[in-house]
Amino acid sequence: MAVMDAVAAYWEHILATYDPYTVDFVGTFIVQVIFWWIPCVLFVLLDSIAPSFSERHKIQPAPKQPTSSEIFHSMVVCIRNQIIVFALHGALLYATFAKGLPPSIRVDPKLPSLEEFIRDLFISVLAREALFYSSHRILHLRPLYKRFHKQHHKFTAPVSFSSQYAHPVEHISANVLPLLLPPLLLKSHILTMWVFVAFQLIETSTVHSGYDFFLGAAKKHDRHHERFDVYFGGIGLLDYVLGTDEPEDRRRDKKD
Repeated sequence: MAVMDAVAAYWEHILATYDPYTVDFVGTFIVQVIFWWIPCVLFVLLDSIAPSFSERHKIQPAPKQPTSSEIFHSMVVCIRNQIIVFALHGALLYATFAKGLPPSIRVDPKLPSLEEFIRDLFISVLAREALFYSSHRILHLRPLYKRFHKQHHKFTAPVSFSSQYAHPVEHISANVLPLLLPPLLLKSHILTMWVFVAFQLIETSTVHSGYDFFLGAAKKHDRHHERFDVYFGGIGLLDYVLGTDEPEDRRRDKKD
């Protein structure tokens, strides 16, 4: 395929121009900007750039929406968390470089095969769901909730930037590690990891956006911020298996 040949040639050019440590660090930063910062900004600006669309799809009413100062504060906290994570990332890369070791993720000039790409992506999505669901439920235990997770639940009507609005301990243990551990343990190609991380960043900014136009995903997470005892997972698989979802018939029973 001409497109894949062009991608392969460009990827080989990148690795011939830059060392793998730089590719790992800068590439991961670019993924964060494109697939988290840009969607978050667009969701926050939706009221201004598409008011009628925003009104049709916004979940929570205006009185419950966070103020501009609260949104700005959440952005500052997100920047702090990302600085911590990228500082740790840079320190790890420097340590591996100093020891003459390659980066922890596989930075290979050869593209992953389609079979490997699909396999690693599928396993990573399932593993992330298990890790995130488990860490999220643990953070709802009373001592840990009060010490760490309560900060994230400040937003009872979530906005996109609240997806990384968290205590640094929570951000690393529940947001970052469930994303990075699966591809690292699988020894995935870095391009596979970037696609996986990009998908998860779009997912988390979307479910926290406050807008319900992606198959009900945001509405479910809104319910979590409202009720605290439902929808702990990302894709909903473990919520369904373990009974922490909220089926429509259960909602109707509670209303009756």
